[in-house]
Amino acid sequence: MTYQLHYWPTIQGRGEFVRLALEEAGAAYVDVARGDEDDGGGEEALMADLAQGDHPPFAPPYLVDGDLVIGQTANILLHLGLRHGLAPKAEAGRLWVNQLQLTIADLVAEAHDVHHPVGMGLYYEDQKDEAARRAKEFRTQRIKKFLGWFETVLERAPKGGWLTGEDLTYADLSLFQAVEGLAYAFPHAMKRLAPKIERVIAVRDAVAKRPNIAAYLKSDRRIAFSTEGIFRHYPELDPG
Repeated sequence: MTYQLHYWPTIQGRGEFVRLALEEAGAAYVDVARGDEDDGGGEEALMADLAQGDHPPFAPPYLVDGDLVIGQTANILLHLGLRHGLAPKAEAGRLWVNQLQLTIADLVAEAHDVHHPVGMGLYYEDQKDEAARRAKEFRTQRIKKFLGWFETVLERAPKGGWLTGEDLTYADLSLFQAVEGLAYAFPHAMKRLAPKIERVIAVRDAVAKRPNIAAYLKSDRRIAFSTEGIFRHYPELDPG
């Protein structure tokens, strides 16, 4: 079975959290919108497909697995986690990993709203003053609140170094992506915070060394960070 991942073709965005899980699992998948338009790929095909079916997704990413069409990043990962050993089998464990993922989703939303604090339909240049105010709170308060909580989770987890102890889960992969994104967008703030989140940084480093992930990061399947995605680097929002 080959999964079909539907997401915007030129950015990492929320789709990257799904890509990382698929890559770690070694699962066969097609990143549909990045395919050739002659073969049914491309952004126009993505937009047309969004409106299909009885349960249309609100927005990408969504995953097609046979007859299943699954939207929302955390929901997709909940599905893949059980299928590919990236989450505990017991219900309590699965719910805990889902809770971790939903907290990462909150962090991602706040990171996005730094550069779009007024309106989604406005350009960054139309809301720079408001973004500067939002960025100050985010880099001095919110990043450390979120990553400090994950540091506490890792400190209290059973021995093993991952968020749940000995076994890597999709939440660890997503924490890697969040830390990488924050380091791109706010390098000065993250450098100052790093000594206080050593366990979080260790997870980031350990994920990057996983064979499947390391190969993915070196491949052309890994889209680079940019000022078009969720995590955006504007020097004026992260003074040294």
